[in-house]
Amino acid sequence: MAGEEAGQDRRRWMVLVAGMLAMIAGCAFQFGLPYLIPALREEGLSLGAAGLLAAAPTAGLLVSLIAWGAAADRWGERWVLAGGLAGAGAVLAVATQVHGVAALGLCFLLAGAAGGSVHASSGRLILGWFAAHERGLAMGLRQTAQPIGVAVAALVLPATAAAGRGSALAFMAAFCLAGAVLVAVAVRDPARAAASPQESGGSPYRTPVLWRIHGASALLIVPQFTVATFALVFLVDERGWDATQAGHVLALAQVGGAVARLASGWWSDRVGGRLRPMRIVSGAIAVVAGVLAAGAAGGSAIGVGAVVAASIVSVSPNGLAFTAVAEHAGRQWAGRALGIQNTAQNAVAAATPPLMAAVIGSGGYAAAFALAAAFPLAAMAVIPVRAERRRPAGRGDAPEQRPAGPGDAPEQRPSAGPAGAVEQRRPSGPAEPVQAR
Repeated sequence: MAGEEAGQDRRRWMVLVAGMLAMIAGCAFQFGLPYLIPALREEGLSLGAAGLLAAAPTAGLLVSLIAWGAAADRWGERWVLAGGLAGAGAVLAVATQVHGVAALGLCFLLAGAAGGSVHASSGRLILGWFAAHERGLAMGLRQTAQPIGVAVAALVLPATAAAGRGSALAFMAAFCLAGAVLVAVAVRDPARAAASPQESGGSPYRTPVLWRIHGASALLIVPQFTVATFALVFLVDERGWDATQAGHVLALAQVGGAVARLASGWWSDRVGGRLRPMRIVSGAIAVVAGVLAAGAAGGSAIGVGAVVAASIVSVSPNGLAFTAVAEHAGRQWAGRALGIQNTAQNAVAAATPPLMAAVIGSGGYAAAFALAAAFPLAAMAVIPVRAERRRPAGRGDAPEQRPAGPGDAPEQRPSAGPAGAVEQRRPSGPAEPVQAR
């Protein structure tokens, strides 16, 4: 069958790897600029000014994500992804020769806006290339790109900045440009079948399903960023740990978080749905955050184990949410829906640290962790589990397909017939979004 043949196409893994590397390059500068703060301060900038510069790429993301998603829906993933990343690299190259807070801030803002293409396009590629029964694992792999990108920035930027801020920016520019070239060479847009009757009928936002997934995902960002922001200072200030020792422990927790994302994606593929696992994981986050709050209040050693567990569990539903959004949005709206998803999550992520810092200042860590535990409980009520049709375990619909773009040769793959024979892939559409009733 066409779906089975598409599932056997090994090119999908090459496309996934190229998309992941592109996203790693984008995330390295979008979320890794805080590692340049010491170098910026050596240039005479205040801590406040350096912090504003480090936040500028995120601000660029917020204003561009939906537009990039619409572009991917209209023109395809390959050139939108490659073009945005190349634009970010070019702007970062210009930034190596720029001085002054205003000029650098503008460069970082524009680079962040241009690099926003990786968030909408790379997720949309997964919807197109992977069948439903393996899409959760693929999206989980894709979601590991952000922590990997931040890890690359942590390892490379302080060392290269020792030779000057320009050297660090030149590395990030080259990384983005190399990612753009890789995408242009290795990625092909999946073939697209005709729009389904549901998709032809208009926007998927006419029903509350996508809005509820976006809302639940935004609620789950609060415990994730509460723990990510304050875990280190909690261990140092409240438990008397050495900062380096605490950093090593939390770095291992980040590795555990990446594994948890993969595990949750694999689990969702096995059970044939994203939203029920997402609700179960939300409950686990609430329990762990509650244990962390109790440990922080009582000064118990259980707080140390809980903060590590919270660092792992709180990041695990990210891939589930993105996969659910893409599948429920459908072929024609996936890029825009993923752009809205990213925008909502980044907005909440930006607001969480100052909010929780104020809570810690007035009520202590226990109050902040207890408040964080309330958000996944709210998410459990918002997740629209009934809107998702359950598939049989191990089965799934074929990936989305679309004719190759201008200048692309027809895609072929080895057939099951005699050696050397090839056949062209036949079209088959993806799982149709199920509307709420």
